[in-house]
Parts: sequence; structure tokens; C-alpha cells
Amino acid sequence: MTERLYYHDSFLYEFDARVLADVPSPDRPALILDRTAFYPTSGGQVFDTGWLVAEDRKLRVVEVAEREDGAILHYLEHRPAIEQGARIHGLIDGERRHDHMQQHSGQHVLSAAFVRLFNMPTVSFHMGAEYCSIDLDTKSLSPQQVEAAEVLANDVVMENRPVVVRFVTQDEARDLGVRKLPPMERDQLRLIEISDFDLTACGGTHVSGTGQIGCILLRKTERVKQGWRVEFVCGKRAVSTARDDYATLTETAGLLSSHLRDVPQQIRKMQEESRAARKAREQLLEELADAHATRLLTETPESGGRKVVIRSYPDRDVTFIKLLAQRLTRQSASVIALLSSTASPPALVFAESAGQPFDMGALMREALAQLGGRGGGSKEMAQGGPAKIDGLDEFLAALAKRAGLNATESSQP
Repeated sequence: MTERLYYHDSFLYEFDARVLADVPSPDRPALILDRTAFYPTSGGQVFDTGWLVAEDRKLRVVEVAEREDGAILHYLEHRPAIEQGARIHGLIDGERRHDHMQQHSGQHVLSAAFVRLFNMPTVSFHMGAEYCSIDLDTKSLSPQQVEAAEVLANDVVMENRPVVVRFVTQDEARDLGVRKLPPMERDQLRLIEISDFDLTACGGTHVSGTGQIGCILLRKTERVKQGWRVEFVCGKRAVSTARDDYATLTETAGLLSSHLRDVPQQIRKMQEESRAARKAREQLLEELADAHATRLLTETPESGGRKVVIRSYPDRDVTFIKLLAQRLTRQSASVIALLSSTASPPALVFAESAGQPFDMGALMREALAQLGGRGGGSKEMAQGGPAKIDGLDEFLAALAKRAGLNATESSQP
């Protein structure tokens, strides 16, 4: 069993140890030590990184994990040639460790704040590379509650309350009113106590005073399966995140030629204008398709009791040719339309008036079997995206002839 030095001193960044075992693997070589200050991934907190120094060799530790039997595996960048019992010196990546201490200690403060103010317990904690999150067991969470929890958490940070480690039995922990007990029974529990504010069981690395957390910034909330998720950052990470957010908002305000605080109003105004422009464009497109359909029906002679319209449009997209097909089949009870767009991406739309005897879905499948691509549809209308577009007019005319549509000769609009 590896002795966990970080249990007693989270600020221990260097230590000496002996190699207990070499875990051979061509992809993930690892060492097991008799004692370590490296924290393995556990309880929502991610692992430490750093180096193991043996004589004149410096081995990069890229991951640390705990095995089911309690052994801690120090995964290395390269396979070492170190014998069992060899002395080794460990060096923790201090900047990474300090960031993790700020995030994890901040999480304890924040979780306790939600319990104290709104009786919302934390059911899970996640520490990511860019942000951290807690999932709260609650059916609702208002912006006012989020802000109140943030204010209380930062008040506790500024008061610089002591953060101490205690080891107690399971029964003693219950009597002490620990906020969250681990699901499994253990002989001893490691408790993290924030003076007069929070007491919870935890094996992670923590600061010695809440002032070392720096600050706690809540950034985003979202509804999740087990309640509400709150994203946050602490300490140096909170400062850099706030700086990046401010720089983004400042640049956006400059592009909009507005004050920073007017950005939301300007964006809402732009969205309204965009919706209005899109609606006007859609109306114009419908009017254009309607007028174009009238002209095509006038120009297309009847053959075999129906009008077959075959047209290709190099400068119109699928939206237009679909609208055109709908207008053609609604304006006349005896129309079959085989329309194509060679714009990017290319498209085919086949349609017939209600009551016509042909199957546009089957015809589309036949076309795409030769042209490549995907698509489908119903008896009266089908749509597809062909892979080949060379000679599309001639192909559609030949397809109409093979299908017995009695098509007239196609032409460009």
C-alpha cells in the first residue's frame, strides 16, 4: 500500500521514495512507489503531473491513477529501467497542483453555500481543464440564487477562514454532522474543515486558508438529468477567464460601435432585424416562385393530357426549386416537374399534381442510382442530392422519356 503524503500536506511538492514495483507496458509504463505526494484522479479532482528523478534520469509523470487494491500508479512518458527498491525523488508540477487546490477548495465553499442558503446538496463535482462544475440536487435554480451563493462563497474567501484536515472514524463523522459522507465504509475518514462553515469527507488537495482560493466566479447554469449544473472557476483561473471574457466583450462592443453594457441590446436589435429581413426574403422568394410557375405553365405545351416541366437552375438553391415545384403542382392539376439546382450543393426535386399516376419517390431513387447521392420522398414529391451534375438536363429528359411522362423538350430558364 502506497503512503499518501498529500493527505497530510497539500503543499508538499517534493519527496523521496523507493520503487515497489515496475508495471511493464509498451504503451503505458508505470511505477508503484512506497510513498508519494502525487495525487491520483479521484473524487472529481484530476491527477497531478511532474517528474520522478532516479540518479541522473528525469522521468516525466503524465498521469497518476489508483488501482483497485489501493496501489498508486505513476504513468510515465517513457519506459524506465529502474530496479525494485531503487531510491527516487519526486517533483510535483506546482502550478498545476496549486490550481487544483484552488478549484477543489472553492468547490467545497460553493457547495456549502448552496446548502446553507437553499438546502441544495451537491451530488457530483467535475474538474476540467478550463472550468469546473457541480451538479445540484434541485428542481429549480434562479439567477438570484446563483448570485446569492456566489456572494456568500466569496465572503468566506475574503474572511480567510482556516482550512484544516482531520482524521476520524465513521461514527465520529456522523456525530460531527459532516455535510457529505462517502458511500463506502472506511476505518478512518479524512475530513476537510472550513472553520465555522463546512465539514466534509474528502481525499483531495486543499488550501490552508480560504483566502488562498483567490475568488470564485460562477459562469453558467444548465438543467441536467439529476438537477442543475453550475459551472465555475476559482483563483488564477477565474482571473484569466474574466480577462478573456472582458476582451471578447470589448472586441464585440467595438464591432458594434456601442458601449460594453449595450452589447446585449445591440445583438437583440440585430436579431430582430435579421428575422425581419429573413421573413421579407422568404415572402419575395415565394412571390418569385409563384410568378415563375405561372410563366412556366404558360410556356409549356401540354402532351398526353399533362404538362411536364424540366428545368435546371445554376444560380438557385434547393429552397427555391422546392417552392417552384410546389407552386407548379398547386396551380395546375396536370403537372409533373423535374427540377434541378447545380448550385452548391446540387439538388433534385421531383413533384406531380395530386391524382397523377406516377411515383416521384421511385423516380428519384432511379435517378440517384445512376447519378449517385442520397434522397427520397413520397409519391407526389421527392428530393435528393446528386453526386454527378454533368449533363443533368439531358439526363432528366431521358429519365422522363423512360418513365413514360411524355415530356416535352427541356430548356434553360
